[in-house]
Amino acid sequence: MFDALVLAPGVPLTHPKPHWTVELAKAAGVEIIGDVELFARERRAICPGAKLIAITGTNGKSTTTALIGHILNAAGRDAQVGGNIGRAVLDLDPLTPECFYVVECSSYQIDLAPTLDADVGLLLNLTPDHLDRHGDMNRYAAIKERLVVGAGTAVVGADDSYCLAIAGRLVRAGHNLISVSADRTHITSGLGFDGRAIIAAEDGRVVADLSGHTVLRGAHNGQNVAAAIAACRAVGLSDPEILSGIATFKGLSHRMQPIARRGKVLFVNDSKATNAEAAAPALKTFNDIYWIAGGRQKQGGVSSLQAFFPRITKAYLIGEAADAFAETLSGKTETVISGTLEKAVSDAADDAATAGSASPVVLLSPACASFDQFRNFETRGDAFVDAVMALDGIEPPDETGRGSRLWSLAFNADRLRTGSGPSTDGCLRPFSR
Repeated sequence: MFDALVLAPGVPLTHPKPHWTVELAKAAGVEIIGDVELFARERRAICPGAKLIAITGTNGKSTTTALIGHILNAAGRDAQVGGNIGRAVLDLDPLTPECFYVVECSSYQIDLAPTLDADVGLLLNLTPDHLDRHGDMNRYAAIKERLVVGAGTAVVGADDSYCLAIAGRLVRAGHNLISVSADRTHITSGLGFDGRAIIAAEDGRVVADLSGHTVLRGAHNGQNVAAAIAACRAVGLSDPEILSGIATFKGLSHRMQPIARRGKVLFVNDSKATNAEAAAPALKTFNDIYWIAGGRQKQGGVSSLQAFFPRITKAYLIGEAADAFAETLSGKTETVISGTLEKAVSDAADDAATAGSASPVVLLSPACASFDQFRNFETRGDAFVDAVMALDGIEPPDETGRGSRLWSLAFNADRLRTGSGPSTDGCLRPFSR
């Protein structure tokens, strides 16, 4: 006799067809759940006082999860961060009433967590993704909706039609809802971004000025910060505590991550941009871009990014998509077929060094999958970092006063230990799903 089938999130539950173990469990009347559901049940049974913040969305959930965890820890709280980022949820420290559990949830995990009941549930945005797993966009959105329906306080983005519909249903059902937006004009209550700061929509008060933040750039990060503020307020943090945490947040590896400077040139690792939509925020954020792009092309290529082509001074194309991208960019910006990432870094760094502008950016934002040349986007991003660190005259991306040689040695020594970037800067490294 089996009480339940605990399914790994990546095992097909419904589409394209159920795994054979799922079919057997259904035939035997055995419930099918996942690790997040086990965590939720354990919390209710032995430690309902432990605070649970659950975060989902198509984009931005890893950054928002890491930011919330960092704010809580910086404020002296014990925050355990995991789920679809870093540590598996069942590998977090044992439940205690004093601890805050900040859990990123993929759609796969939510689909296997029917009684998930976070104190605060965040749904940032919804765009088509994982439809091979869920069948269609409506089913995908319905699965994501479960996370906020079960939460005590729901924080929902207001920048797409699916989230707006979900927010409307929550309001009609009497849920406690906080709206957040990448554009403050989209909302009349909650927190929105005006291009420089997080604004309280009700009275126009500035809650957090992001204009000088070196990591949390762009409208998409404006929404991430607004959501993090709403969540941290909901679990009892004060605004000074929240603002202090935001100020010291160093970001996530491979997501618009400033990694180094050489003179006036900033190098940015955005390897997580595995399709055109994911590359758009970085292209929208920077000007005078020396763009490294390419890999295994996704459907549509980069044609949807044409509005950002004027920001690109020159493109350095790599991998299988190089020729196709060159054709799309022809007549829009100068291109060179670099072929490999190491060659692209060298080419772009040399050209950016002689740029006439005050702040050129060498940007790896490939708009492609990595699988033609790399195992995953993390190894691609690490290869970019290695190539940048091999350049002469590399300095930290901020004005910390650290010597470039010592900083580079520490960076690479930490990479050897952990397989990623520095572990002393508040960064968390999420899984790739």
